[in-house]
Amino acid sequence: MAKMSMINREVKRLRIVQQYAARREALKETIRNPASTDEQRQEAQKKLQMQPRDASPSRLHNRCRLTGRPHGFYRKFGLGRNKLREATMRGDVPGLRKGSW
Repeated sequence: MAKMSMINREVKRLRIVQQYAARREALKETIRNPASTDEQRQEAQKKLQMQPRDASPSRLHNRCRLTGRPHGFYRKFGLGRNKLREATMRGDVPGLRKGSW
């Protein structure tokens, strides 16, 4: 089980990313727009840099829903490798079973 402080930190980051998503997208659109002037672009870049560091979606890290483990995460199932294996052995994951050859 991951430390609760780390899990809570990820939840907090997710909230901040969602809070700033619309503002970030508007600023990035201004930067990308070929019709905007150089001054507008520079102002948008400055505002984008002034936002909190955790407002960037690249700061999010996927974690297992059950344990909070950050490594060995399977996106399709939302679980870490250990818990996915346990769920597979119990038969909780339809269409997935232990490989044997």
